[in-house]
Amino acid sequence: MNQKVNRPLRVLVAKVGLDGHDRGAKVIATALRDAGMEVIYTGLRQTPEMVVNAALQEDVDAIGISILSGAHMTVFPKVVALMKEKGMEDVLLTGGGIIPEEDMQQLNALGVGKLFAPGTPTTEIASYIADWVSAHRNF
Repeated sequence: MNQKVNRPLRVLVAKVGLDGHDRGAKVIATALRDAGMEVIYTGLRQTPEMVVNAALQEDVDAIGISILSGAHMTVFPKVVALMKEKGMEDVLLTGGGIIPEEDMQQLNALGVGKLFAPGTPTTEIASYIADWVSAHRNF
């Protein structure tokens, strides 16, 4: 029997790069926890490699990256490539922050899940993660 059946969804919330503003990431982490998910917050200044390795180690269902630095077109493609390399096709990569709509569309085309702008209700984010995992994971 699969061990994931009887455990809450696990989400890794990360801040990648030199972006030192983590209030939003902490708000999201708290909201996801309040929605019944198990949340691992990596803290500030993570590399894409650190995030993917932590996600593997923690056996997460989803990775959420908060990014305000403008480096989203570098960070997300690198994380996608590392996840593919590690065989993590059944793990959602999502995130949010200051990301222009055009860039969101390009990242979605690369395999990044829905990206959320500031002000998105946290319940919408939690529902999206839960729905995606339910549809894509082999429980």
